[in-house]
Amino acid sequence: MKRIYLDNAATTPLSAAAAAAMAPYLEEGVAAPFGNANSLHSVGREAFTALEDARARVARAIGATRPDEVVFTSGATEADNAALIGMAVAQRERRRLKGGFSGGRVVVSRIEHDAVLHCASALKRLGFEVDFVENDATGHVHADALEAAMREDTLVVSVMAVNNEVGTVNDTAALARIAHEHGALFHVDAVQALGKIAFSVGDAGADAASFSAHKVGGPKGVGVLYLKTRTPFEPFLVGGGQERGLRSGTQNVAGIVGAAAAIDHAVREREAFAARSMRWRDELYEKLCASSRVVAAVDVAPGDERFAPHIVSVCVRGMESQTLILQLDMRGICVSGGSACSSASLDPSHVLSALGTPRNLAQGLLRISFGEQTVQEDIDAFLSAFEEVVA
Repeated sequence: MKRIYLDNAATTPLSAAAAAAMAPYLEEGVAAPFGNANSLHSVGREAFTALEDARARVARAIGATRPDEVVFTSGATEADNAALIGMAVAQRERRRLKGGFSGGRVVVSRIEHDAVLHCASALKRLGFEVDFVENDATGHVHADALEAAMREDTLVVSVMAVNNEVGTVNDTAALARIAHEHGALFHVDAVQALGKIAFSVGDAGADAASFSAHKVGGPKGVGVLYLKTRTPFEPFLVGGGQERGLRSGTQNVAGIVGAAAAIDHAVREREAFAARSMRWRDELYEKLCASSRVVAAVDVAPGDERFAPHIVSVCVRGMESQTLILQLDMRGICVSGGSACSSASLDPSHVLSALGTPRNLAQGLLRISFGEQTVQEDIDAFLSAFEEVVA
């Protein structure tokens, strides 16, 4: 039985570009470029050159002004945590030194990835106040809602570019302007935006942004934190001072080289990928929602660019996500019930809760997401299997 993989918002297969870039670094023996990029000898310098080449390549792909605005991390979760904690602590200290400031406030949306939401909870334990900016029924966070949420003591605002469960695309540039007008820094989780929609950190108005290699054909365990030049930031991973002291720890050169190749490839191929993905997205919403048992998680019109092209989310009445996933898996179809990071939970998606979706309907959430390897035959096979399961 052929396996059809349609869970690319969770992770993607390693791309040919990434595999080829990494191959020399995975060979055995001292002839391989295995060095520590922080060593002064020739083997170390060779690794350092590869590391900096990858940094420059990623900087170009995400629209950074300078390569040193790119900080390599262990993944987007670390990048999210580093951005929120690092900027909040630095902002609070900067204001404290000016006199009479304590506490401080962080504002996030309710539809963020758990890496941001749980980090916000951690910030509470560090003495920060955390508040939420409201979203509409489609998951969009609007500038007027953020304006209403701002106060003088707001230090950091974090709103994702593309929601990982329902595909909502936010106007991060408009949100960043509001944050900056109130003296706050703006962070964007751009994991699902990279290689899927037109996105650059400059156009987004971001002071910090988070990316993940394995969402675009790169290896797991490599992420990117974009940190705009002169942005107040206090590192929380300290040690040997790698990454200009912003994130200590010996760099994973092989993984970083692979990540850079994958990110570069995904950005260059974005338009073609988005065009075919949007056709499949619109086809699935039309055909799935023709059944009275199926409801779109968000109302996506054909060609609607307010939603990402690679994500389809529907709710099936009278069925639970786990049952749907396992039944489809038995037929060779791999999909998810929302964020893979929360797949063990039996609770309805916090994203659907934020959209106002009734609990009994939200428990039947199914997310289908496309990747570079997806073909029309995969879509046809999914539709056939889904009809069998839901009939």
